[in-house]
Amino acid sequence: MPTGFAGLDLLSSSVLLLDGRLLIRYLNPAAENLFAVSQRAWLGRPLAQLAGTPAALDTALDNALRNNWSYTGHNIAVTPQGRGAEPTEPLHLDCTVTPIDVAGTRLLLEFRPIDQQLKAIREEREAVQQQANRELIRNLAHEIKNPLGGIRGSAQLLERELASLKNAPALKEYTQVIIKEADRLQDLMQRLLSSHRAMQPAQVNVHELLERVRRLIHAEYAGVRVRRDYDTSLPDVTGDREQLIQAILNVVRNAAQAMAGQGEIVLRTRALRQVTLAKKRYRLALELQVIDNGPGIPDAIREKIFYPLVSGRAGGSGLGLTLAQSFVHQHSGSIEVESRPGRTCFAIRLPLAAGKEQETRT
Repeated sequence: MPTGFAGLDLLSSSVLLLDGRLLIRYLNPAAENLFAVSQRAWLGRPLAQLAGTPAALDTALDNALRNNWSYTGHNIAVTPQGRGAEPTEPLHLDCTVTPIDVAGTRLLLEFRPIDQQLKAIREEREAVQQQANRELIRNLAHEIKNPLGGIRGSAQLLERELASLKNAPALKEYTQVIIKEADRLQDLMQRLLSSHRAMQPAQVNVHELLERVRRLIHAEYAGVRVRRDYDTSLPDVTGDREQLIQAILNVVRNAAQAMAGQGEIVLRTRALRQVTLAKKRYRLALELQVIDNGPGIPDAIREKIFYPLVSGRAGGSGLGLTLAQSFVHQHSGSIEVESRPGRTCFAIRLPLAAGKEQETRT
């Protein structure tokens, strides 16, 4: 590539360098992913062969060359030409064209998919919401935990006092209900507070975690078939073993519950390259998909599925997915969901090859 542009490899936006004849002199990895081409095959070829000739892009290029100024075109419909003979949907992109004069290059083009920008805005909004959720959960847990201890202790004392009464066995049944329900709520509060404990990172094999979750689900939901689709070449993840198990288990258990204990769940792992997570660029990331063939997430709660106390199931606490999201975010990862009747897919993405990440603009 032209000297002096090594840093472009790390950008999450797609960058191309052109010479004065609009021939391609460089594509960064993000551009290779966007247009589904390799730099080696496309060096020296005209930009028009790669991106077509949309009028807005031609105008931007012409203005930059003739007037030597930067120009940004918005919502340019680009039909990639490098994806073979298969019909391709246009990509809607913003493009900034910047004149340069370095090592025989004349123009720097930066493409930003509009949906990518919307995703970045959504992720920022979700990060703020997640922080608010965590504070709400922690405060609620603390406020509820102490009175629960008093309720349980009082029920135990009452049970002892009632022992001398003639109808003690019948009355003891009531005190046992109080004690057991207090224990159940205390356990729930402990789960909420555990999401704030310090991480204990170590090298973790994600497939070992998935096998443990698979065994637990098989024991709990005999009518659910769990199918594996693993990429066993994936390296280990650096993370907190118990937090990751809990996050994955919550997502898989949510899928089993949504199918009423009858159906199929697919656990799929794949490697992703040049991925931006939490505003950092990673050369390599893990994607774990949990796919079920259940009824899908109701429209009314789809946008709020990770909020606390939101559940599509009668009797659900609405905390399992909230905790899963919290644990994943603590690992600098992301969790997203796509759902329709017959197919719901939760995608958990975690960085790999720690130490190679670079902060970039998103």
